[in-house]
Amino acid sequence: MIQIRRFGLHRAALTTRLPFRYGIAVMTTCPHAFVEVEAEIDGVIQRGIAADHLPPKWFTKDPARDPQDEIQDMVDVIRHAASAAAGIRAPSIFAFWEELYRRQGAWGTSAGHPPLLHHFGTSLVERALIDAYCRLQGRPFHELLRSGAFSVELGHLHPELEGTQAVDWLPSRPADSVICRHTVGLADPLTDADIGPGEAVNDGLPQSLAEHIRRHGLKHFKIKIKSDGGQSLPRLVAVAAVIEEMTGGDYAVSLDGNEGFATVAEFWDYWRQASGLPELARLFRHLLYVEQPFLRSTALSDEVRDGFRAWPERPPMIIDESDAEADSLRRAIACGYIGTSHKNCKGVFHGLGNACLLARQRRLEPGVRWTMSGEDLSNIGPVALLQDLAVQAALGNETVERNGHQFFRGLSFWPEEVQREALHYHPDLYRATSAGWPTVDVRGGRISTRGVNLAPFGAAVIPLLNSFPPL
Repeated sequence: MIQIRRFGLHRAALTTRLPFRYGIAVMTTCPHAFVEVEAEIDGVIQRGIAADHLPPKWFTKDPARDPQDEIQDMVDVIRHAASAAAGIRAPSIFAFWEELYRRQGAWGTSAGHPPLLHHFGTSLVERALIDAYCRLQGRPFHELLRSGAFSVELGHLHPELEGTQAVDWLPSRPADSVICRHTVGLADPLTDADIGPGEAVNDGLPQSLAEHIRRHGLKHFKIKIKSDGGQSLPRLVAVAAVIEEMTGGDYAVSLDGNEGFATVAEFWDYWRQASGLPELARLFRHLLYVEQPFLRSTALSDEVRDGFRAWPERPPMIIDESDAEADSLRRAIACGYIGTSHKNCKGVFHGLGNACLLARQRRLEPGVRWTMSGEDLSNIGPVALLQDLAVQAALGNETVERNGHQFFRGLSFWPEEVQREALHYHPDLYRATSAGWPTVDVRGGRISTRGVNLAPFGAAVIPLLNSFPPL
């Protein structure tokens, strides 16, 4: 039997090394939350941990709301998830998560929170509990997942998977590394010459796209696009030129619509303009997919489904922010999308069910490029990044968006003990900078996951949290 005896919630304030532009927001400071639990598992008390940014303007993308109010909403959903979990006793990790998902969903709906937001709280409790269970068992996440130790009922996630197990769909072993897909924002400097006076960071880490490619050997890219009547297309042409030159033509790209297009017709018009430019012909031959071009309020609508049917030669598209509920991927497939993204903030078991459903689709329709992308633009250690990588590797997601090492100075925020432990226990993932603090070691365009696959749930040790104020 499993129950949670104690919760802790801590918050740290981080400062970015570069302005972090995503969607409708520009962020220079970011709260980072740690959730810790003491779980009683079959009579034994075990500590577990989870962590994540609290990024305003992603879960709701409401331009009218004060960012501080949105951060408070995130804190509230975490607190409620902890409160709801405190009353649960369950025979397995999955059964615990299911009941928490039900309770949190009922509360979130009545409180008027969108599912993507209220289940952010669910996901942090879920991750901390998984961490505790893996540590108690002394076995890594991927091993327990394939062995059935979490007692996952895939049919409860997607009826099409009834009677099957995760081992029937997942890779036989987790990936030893993932491809680092570098996001190129709408205002990121493309070359060092684009860095204006007074904007140079000078901390030893790359700043421009060209320097990131040169230093890290990048081959995969995620390029932000927007609906503006074609005015931003010269920017896309400039990005394509840098990527072509720096990679010698050996690359792949995804395009992120960032919910910027209201209708299929609007995106279709953008695509006509873009695909008609000879300067972009080579870029589009390297296209993996387009991510979430439509508003989450319309992305799974009948209008989009009908628009897709009228546009059979459309580029492959996946959802991201629209993947907020248990049936979101099934609805997306019915509309004509080819897949979805995984990030731990949307839920580990949620992502597992989606990965297995897409594996089933590949067997049924092998001619379609069914896709689960790895996402999470600014994820950082010492906990969140490692847990996310552990799940990405277990699910078999080969190309994973990673820019946390671009926007933050590695683990320089955390106590020296945390930094030393990261370099000691995860020497394949981190390297020491000239200043001494660890940063993610991207080599040949890839990030190693060997160490996170050996650890209980990504992170080898639980960092001390007494230097961060509790909430």
